[in-house]
Amino acid sequence: MAIYLPELSLSTTQFPSPHTALDDPNGLLAFGGDLSPQRLLAAYQQGIFPWYSEGEPILWWSPAPRAVFCPTSFQPSKSLRKFARKSDYQITLNRACAQVIEQCAACRGPDETWIMPDMIAAYKTMHLHGYCHSVEVWQDNQLVGGLYGIQVGSVFCGESMFTLADNASKMALWYFIRHFKAHGGSLVDCQIMNNHLQSLGATTSEREPFLAHLAEAKTAILESGCFTPQILRLPAE
Repeated sequence: MAIYLPELSLSTTQFPSPHTALDDPNGLLAFGGDLSPQRLLAAYQQGIFPWYSEGEPILWWSPAPRAVFCPTSFQPSKSLRKFARKSDYQITLNRACAQVIEQCAACRGPDETWIMPDMIAAYKTMHLHGYCHSVEVWQDNQLVGGLYGIQVGSVFCGESMFTLADNASKMALWYFIRHFKAHGGSLVDCQIMNNHLQSLGATTSEREPFLAHLAEAKTAILESGCFTPQILRLPAE
């Protein structure tokens, strides 16, 4: 059976409603357009993100259910807490966003990643515009882990993470969620559930409640300094 998929126009950043996304493949919504900051911001504000492979047109997705972390209920594992007490990692925010994006692409290898050169360039530009943010994990002044994503009000839309040392990406996530919560962050979107996210404590949200939360949260203003480059430390529980 033929599938109709809308093609985006380069003359507008308008998207089809996320409610029209396909069930199979889950969340496929549209194709085409570009990766300009204006289009990317419009996409994330509606729960839409690009995801495609080399040789494909830009594909736009809004899957359901959605994998999310709730900052108010997130709890790291006992083993991670124990690891943190002995760790010599330093966790920072927005100190090396370009490097984190590049490492997220490199760690998956050329045949596995969707983070191709045009995507790398687009998210670096989003960082320069103040929308894309990163968390870095350092050991002996070397970058050994991190994550990056897009801020939409009080929602953080996680894009990718990487690790080159034990528990580095888990530490980045834990420290960031605690920091984000302390500054008024309400939700961390992780797009599609997988075993790794589930093991870290991610839960799922159906399309309606997720989009309703996003619509309300996208105009929220976080407390001052949330994304100022800084060293992250765990706030008192």
